[in-house]
Amino acid sequence: MKHTLGQFQDAFIDALYQRPAPELDALTSQAAFAIYRNTVLKGCVDALCDNFPSVERLVGTPWMRAAAAEYAWRSPPTDARMVRYGAAFPAFLADLESARELPYLADVARLDRDWLDVFCAPADPSLELTSLLGMTASDLGEFCLRLRRAVRWRWFETQPVYSLWHCSREGLDWPEELPWVGEGALLAAGPEGVVGLPLEKGGCAFLDACAAGHSLDQASALALQVQSDLDFTDLLGRLLRAGVFRPLCLD
Repeated sequence: MKHTLGQFQDAFIDALYQRPAPELDALTSQAAFAIYRNTVLKGCVDALCDNFPSVERLVGTPWMRAAAAEYAWRSPPTDARMVRYGAAFPAFLADLESARELPYLADVARLDRDWLDVFCAPADPSLELTSLLGMTASDLGEFCLRLRRAVRWRWFETQPVYSLWHCSREGLDWPEELPWVGEGALLAAGPEGVVGLPLEKGGCAFLDACAAGHSLDQASALALQVQSDLDFTDLLGRLLRAGVFRPLCLD
C-alpha cells in the first residue's frame, strides 16, 4: 500500500517518538534510526536550554537537560523555527514533581518565554512624547493607548519573580536584603534589543486596561483602584520611554 507524503511524515514522527508506526518497521529497525532519534531529541533539548536561559541558571544544566528531555518526548516541535519551541514548557514545569520545591520556576520560565515573544514580534512604531505636545489633559484622556505587539507584562502576586528572572538572566548576584514580595515585569523591544523592567501592580493593571480598549482616563482610574498610591505621571513617563505604545490614531 502506497502512502502519501503527509502520511509518511506523520508515521515518521510517530516512529521518532517511539509511537507505533508498523509501516516503517523496515526503516526503524536500522541502527542508524536510533542515532537519528537521539540527534532530534538533543536538538530539542538544546533549543529549550537556549530558549529558557534563566531557568537553566537557576536549576543547573544537568537538571535542566533532564527536564527538557522529558518535555521533548511529550511535546515534539510543531514549528521548524526552534526559537519558538517550548510554548508549553512553563506549564510543564508548574506540574513537574521535581520542581515542587521551586514554586517560582514556572513563572521565571514564563518571563523567558515572554522575552522570546517580544524578540520575535513584528516591529511597530512607538508613540513619541513630542507627538503629545499641544494636547490638553482632557483631550489625551479620551484616547485609547494601543500597545505595540513587541510588549509583554505580568504581575506576580506573592513572589519576586522579576528580580529572580533578571538576576538569573544577567548573571547577577541575588540581593541579600530583597523582600520576598510580589513583583511585576515589563518587557519591550527597543533599538538596543529586548529590555526588561520592573513594574508595579498598578502599572500592570493599567496595561491590562489599555489592552482591553479602555481610554486613558478609564485605564488610569482602574490602575488607581488596584494601587491607590500609584504615581500615574511617573508611570506614564516610564511607559513612554520604554516605547510601549503605538502612535495615536488622530482620525
